[in-house]
Amino acid sequence: MQSRTIYLIGPMGAGKSTIGRMLSRELNLPFLDTDQEVEDRCGADIPWIFDREGEDGFRQRETFVLESLQGAPAQVVATGGGIVMREKNRRLMIASGFVVFLQASVATQMQRTAKDKRRPLLQRPDREQVLADLYELREPLYREAADLVVCTDRGSPRQVIKEITEAVGMG
Repeated sequence: MQSRTIYLIGPMGAGKSTIGRMLSRELNLPFLDTDQEVEDRCGADIPWIFDREGEDGFRQRETFVLESLQGAPAQVVATGGGIVMREKNRRLMIASGFVVFLQASVATQMQRTAKDKRRPLLQRPDREQVLADLYELREPLYREAADLVVCTDRGSPRQVIKEITEAVGMG
């Protein structure tokens, strides 16, 4: 039985939260979304945190969440798209879990985030360029941390979950 935490990493719109919830039910493991956890601990939403503390303040809060998970029972954790920007975060996830990079093209990200007003980095007219730039910057870091890469552009979340459960030896 999988005894390590499964971390889902990847760009915004890759399906980390959706697949994470479904995967946690499939494996009968608790689910945690780091963005939600940061909001709960802070008592404020992510746009407010970005506005008050900047991206660096938000990233520090993500690190605190990851640190608090060390030594905890296995669970499924959906992370924010930029969590890999800190080397410490990558090291924490690699050391304590099985890391899955949910890959999604910029076109898929555009489609899935089109109506989303809660993503501070996308509150600009050049959303597609922002997504492309973020992907170019972060993609090598996702790959560096990943034990498994799964494309979420086509196919159903069920297929993605099947791939993950087989890779962790529970499928």
